[in-house]
Amino acid sequence: MRIGIIAPPWTPIPPPLYGGIELVVDQLARGLADRGHDVLLFTTGDSTCPVDRQWVLPEAEGSRIGSAVPELRHVIHAYRAVRHCDVVHDHTIMGPFYAEHYPGLPVTTTNHGPFNEELADLYRANAERVPIVAISHAQRRDAPDIPVARVIHHGIDASMFPYGTGDGDTQGHYVMFLGRMSDDKGAHRAIEIARKAGMRILLAAKMREPLERRYFAEKVEPLLGNDVVYLGEVSHRRKLDLLANSTALLFPIRWNEPFGMVMLEALACGTPVLAFPEGAVPEIVVDGSTGYVCKDEDAMVEAIGRVDELDRRDCRMAIEGYFSVDRMVTEHLDLYESLLDQS
Repeated sequence: MRIGIIAPPWTPIPPPLYGGIELVVDQLARGLADRGHDVLLFTTGDSTCPVDRQWVLPEAEGSRIGSAVPELRHVIHAYRAVRHCDVVHDHTIMGPFYAEHYPGLPVTTTNHGPFNEELADLYRANAERVPIVAISHAQRRDAPDIPVARVIHHGIDASMFPYGTGDGDTQGHYVMFLGRMSDDKGAHRAIEIARKAGMRILLAAKMREPLERRYFAEKVEPLLGNDVVYLGEVSHRRKLDLLANSTALLFPIRWNEPFGMVMLEALACGTPVLAFPEGAVPEIVVDGSTGYVCKDEDAMVEAIGRVDELDRRDCRMAIEGYFSVDRMVTEHLDLYESLLDQS
């Protein structure tokens, strides 16, 4: 099968730094190619995913993320490149609307964000023409009236992640916060929880946007100290080393997060996840096995003291099992074949 994949133009594939969507696109493209399919990835020129690639933008447009002009230019050239593919999987926002210029071309799209008021209006307007993939049941529940072709959980290749023992670094054991600087993600909550538990915490987080910088200045920076260290936005390799050596990942979100790739990355490294029961957390973390689903901050403080009761091998096995690239690829191929049958 000739499969066209259109990536967003904001970050290279795979991402050198923060980029959950881009990590998923990379894993999917590699997995499809490993199955013997002919994959054409339309991305940006600085991408390194080892499949056939084309682009119009020589570098990712991270400084203009969300801007209409670079995305639309990217999309126009993308559809010109993938027009002869058997099926197209579009991960952009604008692309599924532009696809109407190519009648008869089977196109599907994944919503990687929440079905909030803005995105719900967009996907609702196009759902009958371009089938939508949701990434969790929690995401789908926000807009039950929007037709969804499949709910397909993300998967990753465990062999690309180091398995760690959680022994810490030269200064001892620590827990991790990994994500972006925002109140919803809860870096400040992670700090307060770790401090109450008497555990050192390392924070690796994206902080580029004005709102992220403001949140950091107001709620995170005042809490920093010898036991609370902000490392900045670290490289992918550094991130995996940090996760592998961490006692646990703290994921204290307070919003309906559609998925949370960092949880899979932690589990692949053998690192348990401690999280609140928000968003897709109950679909990913098996309470008492691959982490703890905690009702509140006090419960998470208590859970840190029980992490040693968990077997890190169970975390890794969750990725080698259900959350594998192989399962994700199989479910996407089933969708692609159904699109071809319908066309």
